[in-house]
Amino acid sequence: MTTAPVQFGQYAPARRTLLHVSDTHLLAGNPPLGGRFDTAANLARTLEAAEATGIRPDAIVFTGDLTDLGEADAYAALRDAVEPVAERLGAPVVWVAGNHDERTAMRRVLFGLEPTDDPVTGVWDLDGLRLIALDSSVPGWHHGDLDAGQREWLRRELETPAPLGTILALHHPPLPSHVPLFDILELRDQGRLAEIIAGSDVRAILAGHLHYSTSGTFAGVPVSVAAATCYTMNLARPAVDVNGMDAGQAFHLVHVYDDTITHAVVPVVDAPTSDVFSAAWVERMSRLTPEQRLEEFSRKRH
Repeated sequence: MTTAPVQFGQYAPARRTLLHVSDTHLLAGNPPLGGRFDTAANLARTLEAAEATGIRPDAIVFTGDLTDLGEADAYAALRDAVEPVAERLGAPVVWVAGNHDERTAMRRVLFGLEPTDDPVTGVWDLDGLRLIALDSSVPGWHHGDLDAGQREWLRRELETPAPLGTILALHHPPLPSHVPLFDILELRDQGRLAEIIAGSDVRAILAGHLHYSTSGTFAGVPVSVAAATCYTMNLARPAVDVNGMDAGQAFHLVHVYDDTITHAVVPVVDAPTSDVFSAAWVERMSRLTPEQRLEEFSRKRH
């Protein structure tokens, strides 16, 4: 469980916290991805940064493209990198399949299951918050889809509401992208998914695939896309010329409150920061009354 922070404002501390990571794209033996990107090192930096926050999440969610070629050794390397961190944080790991993943190797190495082409799905009860992993991968293709069996399974799962609601996790986001190439590889038949979600207790959708952080709504539900850990798309270029860069890597902190869910983008960067708002400052503020805190921190002094 997440340690409750000091409450200074009108919101009670978050009920649950998730660590959302996406698109690690590991390769067996760790050759440079595309001849340029050290995916293992970038993942290690991301995990180190996530652990350094001091937050103990209720789950760590990886929204797909765990490996680049679906190699068994790449899944083993991913497992060996992530599981010690998850154990220290006391959090379960939720593996979601992406278009670069291979269901057979993923099921065998990460789950110890029969290596079949069945969708990789699952349900986690995080003390009242239901997390459902969907498999939008299509064997042999890079676009996304949810087959009829998976849609019916999801419909049945959502028939009974969860105490804190439901979060869906899948690889292909049900959102438009202003980058033309992603339209080709989008989640298809999104209307069928919208019909299932409508009127349910789904409160948020987590996704990846785009290699940049973005957000929107789908069927009235907020959608949050985490940037990749391997490389990200340089959106400072014209949309028709967007390409990958070894910068902008990030993960998301998902905080679940009674009436809202927030998605904080946490960049993985090496940059100096000030120490104005230190732990000592927070501790001192916690000893003041609400009126004293307003006087101390809200009143303008110039």
